[in-house]
Amino acid sequence: MKNLTYRIVLKEEPEGGFTVTVPSLPGCVTYGKDMEEAYLMAKEAILAYLESQAKHGEAITDDTNTFEGVLNLEYGQAASIDL
Repeated sequence: MKNLTYRIVLKEEPEGGFTVTVPSLPGCVTYGKDMEEAYLMAKEAILAYLESQAKHGEAITDDTNTFEGVLNLEYGQAASIDL
């Protein structure tokens, strides 16, 4: 058994609950009525996605070697990029 890592994105919905997407698995989207359920549903969705990939002979990839950061910037009409 191999340990896999996946980044998930939870978006709070105006009507309540959270939509969950898995950026590295296109189309892997689920929903939970609260944060705890959203995480459980994400795990189930990822496992189902991986089973489908295995069934179709597709490579199983994960986010182990993916690094993420946050970039804050000011934006306006006179904005420029200095390297």
